[in-house]
Amino acid sequence: MRGYDLDLLRYLQVLIEEESVSASARRLKVSEPAMSRHLARLREVFRDPILVQSGRRMTASSFALGILDRVQEVVRAADSLIETRALANLHNMTPTFTVRANDLIIAALGLPLLSALRRDCPQCELVFAPEVDDPASDPLRHDSIDLYIGATDIMKPEIRRQTIFRDTMRALVRKDHPIFAGEITPETMVRYEYISVSRRGRAHGPIDTILRDQYGLTRRIAMVVPNYHAMVESMKDTDLILPLPGLVLDNISVAALGLAAFEFPLSLPFIEAFQAWHPRRDTDPVHRWFRETLFRVSRTTLRRYNAP
Repeated sequence: MRGYDLDLLRYLQVLIEEESVSASARRLKVSEPAMSRHLARLREVFRDPILVQSGRRMTASSFALGILDRVQEVVRAADSLIETRALANLHNMTPTFTVRANDLIIAALGLPLLSALRRDCPQCELVFAPEVDDPASDPLRHDSIDLYIGATDIMKPEIRRQTIFRDTMRALVRKDHPIFAGEITPETMVRYEYISVSRRGRAHGPIDTILRDQYGLTRRIAMVVPNYHAMVESMKDTDLILPLPGLVLDNISVAALGLAAFEFPLSLPFIEAFQAWHPRRDTDPVHRWFRETLFRVSRTTLRRYNAP
């Protein structure tokens, strides 16, 4: 084990996480030949291949996967020794944090988050990147965003995530909608047509699954829209039903718009919104401060939606 040092552990951690010499080299900003030499040294030290060929790509060996958690813990502990000094200099830093989130989350958290960040780091910049159709874990892997905030389940297994709030779907209708004439039940729900909100054009979801599996019912989708903004003010002129997260309904003037909301008479699953980041950011003290600030802001701003 002579010549064994913390830097070698860092190379080991990244090689196991990335399962690629070229990707590891890009991440640590070294040349591929240099990363290949580090891999050769690691193989010598641990007497294990660390990465093995699997078809056209490399995969981590069973030994490497077995020690990854301990390697990450050691590197994280070492990095924490300099964290206090790094955070003490926040006031003089000029970091830019790039976050992908949808309009709903930006509207609820954007300004409170910026205000909280600038109390400690007055020269920081917060950039919200537009949502696009590629999987959210891809820009995290490619380091084009620092953080993802949302509720999608399309995440690669190595991506870290932390739930920041939970919500449920409710229904928005005109205030004198005929559904209010009697008890709202699954049977009365399906008498009316619906608008589905989906950026990917999906018409059906958990509401349809529960109606079908538990009640043998089907609802009719009349329209699919990419966001709710265009439809809210138009709801007063139709008998259509618009399902929306409670967070939306609590932040629009429902009564002033001539609208009303009701709870679905179904046991719908929670919508779990989380922040997600790549493991390469785990031990970055400024990134950790950013994540902890976001979590604290969400707990305060969205108190009624707090996740345990």
